[in-house]
Amino acid sequence: MTRAHTALVLIDLQRWIVDRPWQPVSGAAVADACGRLREHFAAADSAAVVLVRYVRADGADGGLAADPNHLVPALAPRPGDHVVTKHGLDAFEDTDLHDHLRQRGVTKIVLAGLTTAHGVASTAATALRLGYEVVVVSDATASENDAQHREALDRMTALGARAGLVGSLATSEAAGG
Repeated sequence: MTRAHTALVLIDLQRWIVDRPWQPVSGAAVADACGRLREHFAAADSAAVVLVRYVRADGADGGLAADPNHLVPALAPRPGDHVVTKHGLDAFEDTDLHDHLRQRGVTKIVLAGLTTAHGVASTAATALRLGYEVVVVSDATASENDAQHREALDRMTALGARAGLVGSLATSEAAGG
């Protein structure tokens, strides 16, 4: 598997989401881990980076312009990043994510962000159904509590996803794995 066929998909790293209490690590720790992953992927021009953000379809949260809905500064979009706006849990539902990934020839998705049991799990399940190889970065995700986080990881691996760690992914991805 070459990096040209891999996309890093970072889920819901907006200010209001990151600032909530998460387990087993804080939202700030998840954002930091996602930033490290992004740097590894950005080093390879051929690797796709997708930033997913959630806003309410009815606009009751102020929409994309509302400050709390902005991505945390360290994960603000850069040239070449693809930004997906979703209105539910799944980053594929009613978005252009699948079309974008197909156009790029992506066959492997590395998922991280918030939350393990919601946005990450929903996106992983759809990605697996669509035939993508999925790696969930377990130390770059968190949930409402540790048990929910671990149960979600177990469900995703039972569906066929692999679990990885930031450090090991950076090493294997750098080697083209």
